[in-house]
Amino acid sequence: MLFRRYLSSVTSRVFSSSVWRLYPACRPWFRSVRGTHCSLRFSHSASGSRMFKKLLLDVDCGVDDAQAIMLALAANTTVLGITCVHGNTTVEKVCKNVLRVLQACGRLEIPVFKGADKPMLGNSIDTGDFHGQDGLGDSPDPNAPGLDLLQKEHAVAAIIRIVNENPGEVSLVATAPLTNLALAVRMDPSLPSKLRGLYIMGGNTESRGNTTVCGEFNFAADPEAAYIVLNDYQCPTYLACWEFTCHNMLSWEFCDAWLAQDSHKARFMERIFRHSMEASKSERSQKEFVAGSGFISCDSYAMAAAINDSFIIESDLYPVSVELTGTHTRGMMVVDTVGFLKKTHKAFIMRKVDMEKFKQMMMAALK
Repeated sequence: MLFRRYLSSVTSRVFSSSVWRLYPACRPWFRSVRGTHCSLRFSHSASGSRMFKKLLLDVDCGVDDAQAIMLALAANTTVLGITCVHGNTTVEKVCKNVLRVLQACGRLEIPVFKGADKPMLGNSIDTGDFHGQDGLGDSPDPNAPGLDLLQKEHAVAAIIRIVNENPGEVSLVATAPLTNLALAVRMDPSLPSKLRGLYIMGGNTESRGNTTVCGEFNFAADPEAAYIVLNDYQCPTYLACWEFTCHNMLSWEFCDAWLAQDSHKARFMERIFRHSMEASKSERSQKEFVAGSGFISCDSYAMAAAINDSFIIESDLYPVSVELTGTHTRGMMVVDTVGFLKKTHKAFIMRKVDMEKFKQMMMAALK
């Protein structure tokens, strides 16, 4: 199990018995504890970082999902499957994009499953044109695999089956609207207890929206699903939120070197990423970014955390939920720093990560 015991020197005054009970699988080595709100600075065990991981990926395959998938395929992991959901584009195009990425990496043996094509309630939101109309920069691909390669099993059923076949071993990485995950937990409430960990790219901590005034895209695209997941998945949960990814961005100089590698994967990425790179430098995007201009591969942060335990350097531990009714705040993540929500389950909200390690993992993804 992930992190088999807590550091023995952490006192019971800081961590209540309920937190110990809820996180039996966690073993962060805490460097310091700031205040009484369980704001944590930690690094994970070196032995844990070398462990062979089983991953299940849930994506809405835009360009940053493609980057995250390639990160996972280049690491010491077993990708048990990739489930697809509406988001950056239609679920049919998401499925096609995943197959294109797997073909570029020579990994078409990995099963791909089609999932939910719309949010649980209401209409789909406008995805904009950041990743292109097809989600992969509108880059022509005449040799793209056909959808006949998709598995017949629905993505939600596949999530439940794969986790139940590998109890305690699967890290579920969600880089998309959380519709599939919400449906899965409603069909099988015991599902979260069988996960090794849940890693999510989504939500925000400073009410800085990139889709609505106060909402990050993945949560705003299906607020009800995000609410269900943050409240029903009582398992070790790690969040790579929007502002965090901005504060931990890479430079465009690194991006140039990353894409300049002499490999088929690098050339594939350069083609599909061209559109998004230009969009990142637009006036609209500059207003959305929290920490200036740079290369932000949002989904790759959640993936890197799932792959390598030592990637996260600093993290806050708080109860979280999602606002469902506000005119301007629907879909905004709620961070309960005081305890008003009366929740026992808390999520690790990433703050700082090992950027040198991240660069190495990103470079390896395109070799």
